[in-house]
Amino acid sequence: MRGIYTLILGLEHEIRIKVGSLGEILFPQGCYAYTGSARGPGGFRRINRHIAVMNGENATRRWHIDYLLPHVILRDVITTATDMDLECEAARRIGVNCIPVPRFGCSDCRCTSHLHYSPSYREMLFACRKAHRDLLDL
Repeated sequence: MRGIYTLILGLEHEIRIKVGSLGEILFPQGCYAYTGSARGPGGFRRINRHIAVMNGENATRRWHIDYLLPHVILRDVITTATDMDLECEAARRIGVNCIPVPRFGCSDCRCTSHLHYSPSYREMLFACRKAHRDLLDL
């Protein structure tokens, strides 16, 4: 199955991380939502790769999110099965309610960010569920 996904991640303490070409970024404690595409040949198996990076089973750092994953815990995953290119729209909708981390995860598009922050897990979960649910109306 293919589509788009949003990982909801928990960061237990503030941390400064060098994120590839973005340089050092200060990540406050709280919740982060990373929205990505699973429309390629592997579909939603891409999520398994993220989990492997998070668990230290994959040391490859290919995308911005790969630098953050070893420092967080997975709180939730929200998926939308679709063949439409809705990754950017989902990220934009999440950004209405949550704070974007500038230029993160969006080097191949014109989005502000594909990673968003909220100090509140409940607020983040609500924003992500709403964004994905609203995509079904497009």
